[in-house]
Amino acid sequence: MLWFAAETVVTCGVLILLLVVHQLWWTNQQARAEAGERVAVLEREWDISPPEAGGSSGASGASGDAVGTSPAPEEPAPVGGSSASPSARPSSGGAKPSPAPARTSSGETFAVLRIPRIGLTVPVAQGISKSKVLDKGYVGHYPGTAAPGRVGNVALAGHRNTHGEPFRYVNRLRKGDEITLRTREGTYTYRVDQILPVTSPRDTGVIQPVPRSIVKPSYGYSKAGSYLTLTTCTPEFTSRYRLIVWATLRR
Repeated sequence: MLWFAAETVVTCGVLILLLVVHQLWWTNQQARAEAGERVAVLEREWDISPPEAGGSSGASGASGDAVGTSPAPEEPAPVGGSSASPSARPSSGGAKPSPAPARTSSGETFAVLRIPRIGLTVPVAQGISKSKVLDKGYVGHYPGTAAPGRVGNVALAGHRNTHGEPFRYVNRLRKGDEITLRTREGTYTYRVDQILPVTSPRDTGVIQPVPRSIVKPSYGYSKAGSYLTLTTCTPEFTSRYRLIVWATLRR
């Protein structure tokens, strides 16, 4: 009887270890490989084809690394708050007029995000669905937020751990660090301006067109501009809180 119990304990231990290895290592390898291939495909297409006219479209889905959702929702849910879709308003905060972005659908990649400080190059897809976007190692574009280079707030979400964990080290970013977003229409450079280390998963103010935390109002902005917001879970290996990085468009 004791021998059987010992075998059971050992078997369970091995299964748990295999599960941990799968989550912390294998999902990263798969997602990073897929994301890297997607970046190469996008940039190859952009280098040989001209920009396309069109409009932006929102996408559905929600993830534990996103803002405006519960830590681990079972089904995709829309992000709360108003939208920041592209417009013909005069640019501000360093924004320059840019062509209308090509229309994209949920899960479709449309940009490449680069953050030199942390050695990150990753594709950006529409929506923040785990299955369609984040678990593939991509960064997700919040539905209804601005397109790269436009007035408003380009809000992005990414995994902190597992599935490629593109935002694993965003906590290392510092004021003045550069972040670029390349699309078919051009490359847009943002500079890190503010960092909100901890806030609630439901702090939807951070992804508004003029981002400002509704939990910690001393963090954020008070006037229109062209902003970039990165959101992810914190502390690592949990989805209890959110870490926010804000940047403003420079060129």
